[in-house]
Amino acid sequence: MMAAPTFRSGATRLRRALGSSAMALALASTAGTALHAQQTVDAPARADGFRYFPKPAEAPAGAPNVLVVLTDDVGFSAASGLGGPIPTPAFDSVMQNGITYTRFHVTAMCSPTRASLLTGRNHHAVGFGAIANVAVDEPGYTSVIPESAATIGDVLKMNGYSTAFFGKNHNTPEWETGPFGPFERWPNGFGFDYFYGFNGPAADQINPELVENRNTLRRDPTDETYFLDRDLADHMVDWIHMQDSLQEHKPFLLYFAPGTMHAPQQAPKEWIAKFAGQFDQGWDVLREQIFARQKAMGIIPANAEMAPRPERMPSWDSLTDSQRHNYAHLMEVAAAQMAYMDFQFGRVLDALRETGELDNTLILYVQGDNGGAIHELAGSMNAYEGFAQIESTDEELTARMGDAGGENSFGNYPAGWAFALNTPFPWGKAVASHLGGTRNALAVSWPSHIAERGAIRTQYTHVIDLAPTIYEAIGITPPAVVDGVEQQPIDGKSFAASFTDAAAPEVRHEQYYEMLGSRAYYKDGWLAATGVTWDPWRIPDYDPNSLPWELYNLDADFSQVHNIASQHPDKLAELQADFDTAARRYNVFPLASDYLARLSPSNRPHAVEPSDSYTYYPGDARYPIAAWPNVTPNWEATVRLTTNSAADSGPVFGMGMRFTGYRLALEEGVPVFTYDPTGREEERMTVRAASPLPAGEHTVAVRFAPEAGGVRLALSVDGQEVDTANDDRFYRVFNGAALIGRPLIDDRTGPRACECSIESVTINPR
Repeated sequence: MMAAPTFRSGATRLRRALGSSAMALALASTAGTALHAQQTVDAPARADGFRYFPKPAEAPAGAPNVLVVLTDDVGFSAASGLGGPIPTPAFDSVMQNGITYTRFHVTAMCSPTRASLLTGRNHHAVGFGAIANVAVDEPGYTSVIPESAATIGDVLKMNGYSTAFFGKNHNTPEWETGPFGPFERWPNGFGFDYFYGFNGPAADQINPELVENRNTLRRDPTDETYFLDRDLADHMVDWIHMQDSLQEHKPFLLYFAPGTMHAPQQAPKEWIAKFAGQFDQGWDVLREQIFARQKAMGIIPANAEMAPRPERMPSWDSLTDSQRHNYAHLMEVAAAQMAYMDFQFGRVLDALRETGELDNTLILYVQGDNGGAIHELAGSMNAYEGFAQIESTDEELTARMGDAGGENSFGNYPAGWAFALNTPFPWGKAVASHLGGTRNALAVSWPSHIAERGAIRTQYTHVIDLAPTIYEAIGITPPAVVDGVEQQPIDGKSFAASFTDAAAPEVRHEQYYEMLGSRAYYKDGWLAATGVTWDPWRIPDYDPNSLPWELYNLDADFSQVHNIASQHPDKLAELQADFDTAARRYNVFPLASDYLARLSPSNRPHAVEPSDSYTYYPGDARYPIAAWPNVTPNWEATVRLTTNSAADSGPVFGMGMRFTGYRLALEEGVPVFTYDPTGREEERMTVRAASPLPAGEHTVAVRFAPEAGGVRLALSVDGQEVDTANDDRFYRVFNGAALIGRPLIDDRTGPRACECSIESVTINPR
């Protein structure tokens, strides 16, 4: 078993976060005498003419640029180049100008895959046994990448590369995402000179919670056509141009991790319109169409079989007319989102081509950090309903379908579509035991070095293999010690030899898989895997030790269709034992699937010290949930403010976002508090004062208190209770951020700040 990683104070990452020159100045300020002594040594002039200035790191001669792309929740067969129904000409061009690995694997969920990609280590070995939001106090599940696991950003920066990261960062511990960090495990601390994107599992494509390096931003409120993927491409193109202007001879690492196709699935109206009617045939027929194209294109073997649709997942023909209409439209939105993102990525390729950098750019495009998300059986218009274990009725979906894909939606398509986009494999995201959750495609292009065009590679590979492959392609060796910290072994192995040799031997013969208790072990063509006895479209909470084991021969059964455990009990026992050995080595144990329980903030450190009272002040600071009191069904918020007139309006404080959260505001002088955890009217509670606040000083209080059969919400003004509301259940808010005196990040209407003067907001958990 791997020893539990030890974590230093963070000082050893400071140099990488600040840059070597800044660190040198910091050291000089405290050790001037020693520095002066060093400067008295007579040193010969270097090739650059200097003797004492720090020498910049230099990359090997001819080192390629590296562009790594990782899309989100995209199934194996979504893209047109892989037989899918969504046109992706930019991704397809990477395939056509290089090679594609069709037996490439990920970890079945986003944060873990990203941790493995960045470090070259198994996800449990670097604390990412699951996503950051369900971290617990076990070595393999802390969500804290140790300093003994330097990232590709660290290593390439040390070897003379410029480094930049655009898109989704889901590898910073939740409690470190607040305005005071600490920042050692933000992208800048992971070796990236520049970061532009978002922290967390998902982002509203129209109103994202943006971060630039370590500073929170609002998107341009005047841009009525804003979409995050376009914004990311704009910033990437600008960065490429700056790199070309200022450091033309220095190679770069560019890591692009868009939120597409993770919920919310949103796209411009004109792009959604392009797909009108294209999915009316339903997911069963679509899966057959994809399967036929994959065989014709050589993506899958001629003898491959298609895994059958699980009986628990409805057939398209069993749906009502209204269901088919709604579900088809949700798929149109999802397709538009991915096609739009691909168009933006095409602009990045164009910029590389225009600057002359494309020929010597190694592109590694992972089409999906896990399989398609089979999270919701019927789809939704607000993915946060699922956390409250609520499912919209057909009538509710129909009533809101006009909003699908737009600013007033935060939805996801039905599981049947995700299953189709995982063709020909069974199951999907979060199922680590089956290929629908773990097999995605990798396209690799490097025009100056890879001569083949459009070739298929069938070597068994894994996301942990990317980092060592990048290092070998560049011609560098990752350091054994980084900032005084001995590095843990890199678990991945380079498959760079297969870039130019289709017959290169496989470097990966064994690999374990585990996610929320679902697990598997691969060994030389054999796969032992636990069965799927639960419904992946419901929040899991099953006993992992109760799952039956299955066995597949993937050399003969490409799509994992035939369970032959009863025919080879000895082989199954061998692989089960191998899994246990790997699990002990990489900190996989203890196994658990209690996702909802693990979401509770009480499982992790908090960014604020435990207290009976927390006071916040107005400003532009964004406080993520981990930097906000752990609100329960028994708490009180007290606001001290001064109104300038009886008509003052604006936000007072809020937590969450448009689709989940709560907020207090003045509406023409009237205090109004809305608790809206799911975006549904049924769970929404609103309390409102009867009259405006006159000009002057006031105290406004909101109080939640448990009562028999539910929770009571009360609003008080200057010590007098003015309105109440009741619900039979308290729904926790799991995402978003808090702001004081400013609108929530997704609100572009109304005042940009409260017209009143807010003195403070005090939260008292009871």
